[in-house]
Amino acid sequence: MNTQYRKSVLAISIAASLGLVQVVHAQDNDAPASEELDTIVVTGIRASLKQSLDTKREADAVVDAITAEDVGKFPSTNVAEAMTIIPGVTVDRLFGQGERISILGTDPALNRTLLNGQAVASADWFILDQPGRTFNYTLLAPQIVGKVEVYKSSEARLDEGSIGGTVIVSTRKPLDFTEQHTLSGSFGWLYNDRSEEGDPQGSLMYAWKNPASTFGIALSVQDSTENIRREGLEAYGTVTGIDYRDGQGGGGSINNPPMNWGTGEPYPPSCTGACADTINNNLDARGPNSWGASWFEQERKRRSYTAAFQWKPVEQLDLEFNALRVDASYDNTNQSMFAFMGNAWNSLMWLDDVTVDNGLITRGHFSRALSVLDVQYRESDVKTDSYDLKGTWQDDGWFLSTHIGTTKADGGTKRQLFGEFLNWAAYSYDISGAPGRPGSITYDNGNVMNNPDAFRIDGGWGSDPSGPSTWNTGWGGNLVSKPTTDEEKYGQIDFGVNLDSVITQLRFGYKYRNHETSQVMSGVAVAAVAGYGDASAAEFNPRQVPGSYLSGFDGVNSQMRGRFIIDGAAMARWIASGAWLAPWQTMPVPGTFIDPSFVAETWSVDEKIHAAYGQADFATDNLRGNFGVRYVKTDSTSHSWICTTGQSPCAVDGYAPVQQGKNYDSWLPSVNLAYDASDALVLRFAAAKVIARPNYSDMSSYLWLSDQILNGGGGNPDLDPYRSNNYDVSAEWYFDNNAILAASLFYRDISDYIVVSTRPEVHWNQAQQMDTTYQVGRPYNAGSAEIKGVSLAYQQTFDNGFGLLANYTYADGSGASGAGLPYNSRDQVNLSPFFEKGRWTARLNYGWRSKYFTSVDRGDNMYARAYTSLDASLGFTINENFNLSLDAMNLLDSEYYNYANVPELPRGVYRTGRRYMATARFNF
Repeated sequence: MNTQYRKSVLAISIAASLGLVQVVHAQDNDAPASEELDTIVVTGIRASLKQSLDTKREADAVVDAITAEDVGKFPSTNVAEAMTIIPGVTVDRLFGQGERISILGTDPALNRTLLNGQAVASADWFILDQPGRTFNYTLLAPQIVGKVEVYKSSEARLDEGSIGGTVIVSTRKPLDFTEQHTLSGSFGWLYNDRSEEGDPQGSLMYAWKNPASTFGIALSVQDSTENIRREGLEAYGTVTGIDYRDGQGGGGSINNPPMNWGTGEPYPPSCTGACADTINNNLDARGPNSWGASWFEQERKRRSYTAAFQWKPVEQLDLEFNALRVDASYDNTNQSMFAFMGNAWNSLMWLDDVTVDNGLITRGHFSRALSVLDVQYRESDVKTDSYDLKGTWQDDGWFLSTHIGTTKADGGTKRQLFGEFLNWAAYSYDISGAPGRPGSITYDNGNVMNNPDAFRIDGGWGSDPSGPSTWNTGWGGNLVSKPTTDEEKYGQIDFGVNLDSVITQLRFGYKYRNHETSQVMSGVAVAAVAGYGDASAAEFNPRQVPGSYLSGFDGVNSQMRGRFIIDGAAMARWIASGAWLAPWQTMPVPGTFIDPSFVAETWSVDEKIHAAYGQADFATDNLRGNFGVRYVKTDSTSHSWICTTGQSPCAVDGYAPVQQGKNYDSWLPSVNLAYDASDALVLRFAAAKVIARPNYSDMSSYLWLSDQILNGGGGNPDLDPYRSNNYDVSAEWYFDNNAILAASLFYRDISDYIVVSTRPEVHWNQAQQMDTTYQVGRPYNAGSAEIKGVSLAYQQTFDNGFGLLANYTYADGSGASGAGLPYNSRDQVNLSPFFEKGRWTARLNYGWRSKYFTSVDRGDNMYARAYTSLDASLGFTINENFNLSLDAMNLLDSEYYNYANVPELPRGVYRTGRRYMATARFNF
């Protein structure tokens, strides 16, 4: 293929994707392009798809792309959701929105996201999340994007750290705008039919450049608010037949019955006759340790600011400065009301009827067991700042480029105020209809779930609650914080020489990165006393849930649908003010070292990386590509705390800092070949050695423990990185204008794969006040893994304004002994038909992914069932300056179904509602 032609097409596609376009009607899209670059006229769905195809076709590596038009006009509220049309890209939607992406069946942590080629710090909001290497895409507003490229094969010049692929998000450059002044923006309204709330959305961008096009600025602000409500059914862990028979410390239903302190004799066993026979014949059977109804509310606010400055004092020199600021809040309240039949001290001993089916405990009745209302009021903020300065000297024969920058994110939970309200009653649970009918709870004597007076904070026990010396306080919740930080400083230099030979360019570079990630947990417990701090749920403005609650869930009874919720903010004020304190109690001061679990969750990881590379680009008449090698040296240090007194529990002043180092070198060769077999057919081959570093939390020494069910999880500072040999082969047939039929084969041969393994460990049990053996899951380098598959893509525009984009990806991933790989769906399908004619555009996007393994939790392998999504968009162009659009997301109100080991053992089944957005856009 002619090299000059390739450069021209690439320049045109980049210019168009960065906004150098004039809006015209869709029927003009197929008109011949002007020979002058500054008079190009492209717009609309077909034009954006053509730009993406041009990028893919002219790249030397295996690359897919979406442009600003796709990101801005696709029915989505963040970049991840718009990326679902790219073959092999899947999105996890635990809270409704797409937050993390997988590429070619790999864990999101094994992919990298770069902003203008550099790292961008990221933080999560959910208190149970641990800092990792995934990117939180809810932070990235679609309006700031000029282009998104997904590199599925590696090049030596690209930052290492990806096994599945590298996402490069490019923002707009001031000197790329065609007009001296550009003003554009949008105003919209987003409505969720489950939360039944609507919220405003808006963006504004202004760009200016001088008449000589040597200096320019571009400024933008985006603001969005969304209120979401996630409803569902959920369990926390599992229990076995042995647990019901013998108990877990507090007594069992057959053996070790609890003591009746009134008579001084043990209670008689509750599970006798057929119940006992069933349990004794099914000791390994598993069932949920709890089951109930979930109510989660959240207000998500995001305001993003971007600033770009570009100066070309002479033709050869280009100076750029880019800044990004994101201020986001994710305040949320979670209210879980559940029967806690697996509780070691209040429920395992009261089973009196049971059904076991195919190794699962599907039904059970309890004569007097624990129910719980857990209410967590959380204040969560995420802030990201990124600043990047780049200078490039580009001459006919050589170039020199330098980058320096910093990026920092603060996130996590600023404050959680947690209240736990208890009830004892006779009830039964039934999950026998799962997965179609996930499960229900039924109380024997009236509907406990709609009675706030029936739930009360534990006030402790003893002879006299008014006497501090004779009364043991209860546990009514806590007040905790768990902020996180993620920061990277970097410096980079690249140098290249152009050659008049088969080798067209030699380039070399060096990069230094200093990365720090940390987490600090502190708090206090609500040590309640009966008569003072044992408040009932009725004291916090209870109300019944809306009549639409749990709509779409089959098999849920009226008791669950009619449950109550309380005012989480009122409860939070009660806890924070100390209104729960008895007269002799004083408000405790939150701290890290007052509780071993807080100390275990406090850690930091420092990582220093030196990288150097050499790469050669080459081109002949038909063959082009690159080859090179990247050398990387990684030094990491994990910081934590250890008890030096040898006592359990450790005294507040008994902790000392401890650190553990890890270092390794990596040589990472790569090659990319593209063969232009004809004007319409491109064949590709790519091979590379790559690494992906462990998640920061996995590298830490953190530890969490559940004193009730005796399990937990933690980190491992001695982990090695994932290492993989990657191979890609593809054929791309561009059989018509704006049309492609492509097939790609990929193979990832991964060594030192990290999996969580559960092993027994002895730790201090706060509830029992003694050393106890826990089953603790930690990450270990457990051997090899592989991912192999094929990706098929089809795109074509037809007569009368119709077109179709479709892709299918098969990714067969497995680890040692056939274990599943996190977030690996074997099958993925996307279909996106569209219509574009005159002033009208319309688009549908159907997506389906098969089941996938997510994690190991409390000794169970966790999976998500197959997930289907359907989105739609309708647009109308008023004139060259204004257009309107209506977008609908999650039209099916799809169910996110999480289960333990088998689909018949549900752990979390959720729906988040349909989302509708009306937007008016302008451009001058």
